[in-house]
Amino acid sequence: MDLVDLDAMAEAHPGLADLDEAALERLKLMVNGAQEVVGLDHLISVLAGGPSMAGDDVIRCYVGFEPSGTAHIGWKVLALRLRRLLDARANVMVFLADWHAWVNDKFSGDMAAIQTTARYMEDTFRALLGHPEEGEGAGQLRFVWASTVMSDGDYWARVLRCSKGMTLAQVRKTFSIMGRDEASSDNDLSKFYYPAMQAADIGHMHFDLAIGGMDQRKAHMYMRDVSQRWGWRKATCLHTPIISGLNATGGRMETFDHKMSKSDPRGAILLHDDQAVMRKKMRKAYLDPADEHSPVYELAEHIVLPEQGVIHVTPNPKFGEPSAWDDLDAFRAAVADGTLHPLDAKWGLPTDSLRGCPAWRLTSRPSLISLRPFAP
Repeated sequence: MDLVDLDAMAEAHPGLADLDEAALERLKLMVNGAQEVVGLDHLISVLAGGPSMAGDDVIRCYVGFEPSGTAHIGWKVLALRLRRLLDARANVMVFLADWHAWVNDKFSGDMAAIQTTARYMEDTFRALLGHPEEGEGAGQLRFVWASTVMSDGDYWARVLRCSKGMTLAQVRKTFSIMGRDEASSDNDLSKFYYPAMQAADIGHMHFDLAIGGMDQRKAHMYMRDVSQRWGWRKATCLHTPIISGLNATGGRMETFDHKMSKSDPRGAILLHDDQAVMRKKMRKAYLDPADEHSPVYELAEHIVLPEQGVIHVTPNPKFGEPSAWDDLDAFRAAVADGTLHPLDAKWGLPTDSLRGCPAWRLTSRPSLISLRPFAP
């Protein structure tokens, strides 16, 4: 997979030459290693001294989540990116989309369960990000709930503008952002407003950078399309790789049916899983030595190596010596040529990084651990 490398983008973005060394390093920290960046010139403009969306010099970043259940290891991909953004002195806002989750029938529309899950998500991301300073300034983290903007008339005016001129067919094509197919929601008008709500979230709160997995790309492109139509400044969009379920095989589909999901607990590594559960799941994980798209390799590439810098493999002494791998291609090659047994390779990944945090560290409110049964 080709990931973003700012050094290779100088010709396409001549404004990079106007950045001083400190600004360029900030931008590299923000975007390098992501799967895709769209509209980079806006970030370049702000770092070169231009105004942010809010009219100051603070770069504000948005990542939205439906509160919908127990955390899985895929959250760590976004958390690692958010940590980089905080280190680059961006303000990071985690948008807890409780009303969006209600529209999308999460917890069968039980708003109390949705909002309890939102509180759990707050504590989970605090732990994953190392409990950073919170606030609205540069390098700070904040949480905002969709509930706080639902009574704002200006927000709903923007939702209507984001809907104006869009056909039902165009909106249906974005339904994958909700994990739905195009024919799933003809009996529920509220779902046709969901893409416009997500586009309005970004513009209404003056974000410079919208972040999400590749499964959110259609929502972000919808936002940029309506911004173009109305003459609004367009936020930069940064997309991270999607981690596949442990049993996923073959090519990657636009519907993202392969992605890891808490609704498939056997194919998902939950952040609350203990070491024994982790090893059992990894034992059954798909790993074809000839298939570079194995989810095992994805975990190595997008979580373990970025965070730890090395994969430690400790086989049974009867079958080999311990080894350490800091290069993904070399790790894959060793599995392919038999230097590493696939099972040893799989068991080399459940490090502290891959397991996330024990449940008692994920939340400062023990009562929220009762959310674990919410996962199907």
